[in-house]
Amino acid sequence: MEINNLFNELIPKIDQRLDALILEKEDGINEARKAMRYSLLNGGKRIRPILLLEFYKLCGGEGDGALNFAAAIEMIHTYSLIHDDLPCMDNDDMRRGKPSCHKAFGEDTALLAGDALLTLAFSAAAKTEGIPPQRVLRAISVLADNAGIEGMVGGQVMDLRLEKTGATPEELREMYLKKTSCLLKATAVCGCVLAGADEECIKYAAEYADSLGLAFQIIDDILDCTADEKTLGKPIGSDEKNGKTTFVTLYGIDGARKRAKELSKNAESLLDNFEGDSTSLKELTKYLLNRSY
Repeated sequence: MEINNLFNELIPKIDQRLDALILEKEDGINEARKAMRYSLLNGGKRIRPILLLEFYKLCGGEGDGALNFAAAIEMIHTYSLIHDDLPCMDNDDMRRGKPSCHKAFGEDTALLAGDALLTLAFSAAAKTEGIPPQRVLRAISVLADNAGIEGMVGGQVMDLRLEKTGATPEELREMYLKKTSCLLKATAVCGCVLAGADEECIKYAAEYADSLGLAFQIIDDILDCTADEKTLGKPIGSDEKNGKTTFVTLYGIDGARKRAKELSKNAESLLDNFEGDSTSLKELTKYLLNRSY
């Protein structure tokens, strides 16, 4: 399958860069480094860095110039998972089939490991070589905007509030666009910006990510109700336990799946606006819709 070839080509390259960016050292803060590496190198589909590299390639980028940005995206994603699992957030004890970072290293070290991954992400992105500095600067700004209070973090704030009050369909959509779509938007847009794409392509990439992110989160809602815990690698039923409104609670499993399919189809159609070969990105979009974990 095309998608397996893509994973086999890119995941080892991404993992090697992540490993190199957090080298183990024997010093007074080694426990925090171990916690960072534990969560960052504990498997994962590497969807976000793959998307960035594929959009970079789609828009004419060559070589490994965007690899540090791909690593940065994965660091930010991992920090968000570490913090999301904490007792003050979703209080999940398992992640990717292993104890969550705070269960393995304690809440204090897990909190600091997440903080360290976030800051290291921007250090890695700033050290990008072989790409014009003005592109790198713009991409860093895009990443910061979408990962921060107006993006992913803002979505997480909404998530905590809506646990207590319940959510309307409009509020749920807005929260998902921030919590999930924004980091995917940073991924797609940064790939385009680093490759020197024009503004029209950047707009299509952002629209693609909005649709993909909503579809991705809806599938997460469905899997939280239907998946096998061992396959999923984390506890199921967390949404119901935490009193969350999801697309499943609003529309049922069939209704939620229908909406995910519509959004995924829209994301695919937006890729037709690019001149390059978008086959791999279309296959990845289908894969994310049909995933079982």
